[in-house]
Amino acid sequence: MTIRKPATEEKNAYIIPADEEERILLARIIQAEAEAEPQEGKIAVGAVVVNRVRHSDFPNTIYEVIMEPYQFESVANNRLASVVTPNQEAIEAAEKALQGVDPTNGALFFFNPHLTENQWLKSKRVQMATGKHFFVV
Repeated sequence: MTIRKPATEEKNAYIIPADEEERILLARIIQAEAEAEPQEGKIAVGAVVVNRVRHSDFPNTIYEVIMEPYQFESVANNRLASVVTPNQEAIEAAEKALQGVDPTNGALFFFNPHLTENQWLKSKRVQMATGKHFFVV
């Protein structure tokens, strides 16, 4: 007779719904957007996606948030498509973000202040700065 672990031990304690495919997609966007950033910056990018899923102004799935037009540069420039298998750092960052780790304190957007000319983004309140990114609400 096999003793089965309780369901609570089998599942990760994610703060939003995420199946394996969405977890990998989150890791892929983290790698595409923040590959050269410190681990905190990678987690912060994942947290932005999670925060959007939880916010009423955005779609309510990871896939829909990431694929929403004009939201993530790495989707528009096909960088996301080139990240077929995310690296371990991106996977770990995705796990932390899905578990509720949010170094951004609720940020909904991020950008590189040296690369963007978007004045609307630049006018937002900075919640956190790490690496080359500002995280804003």
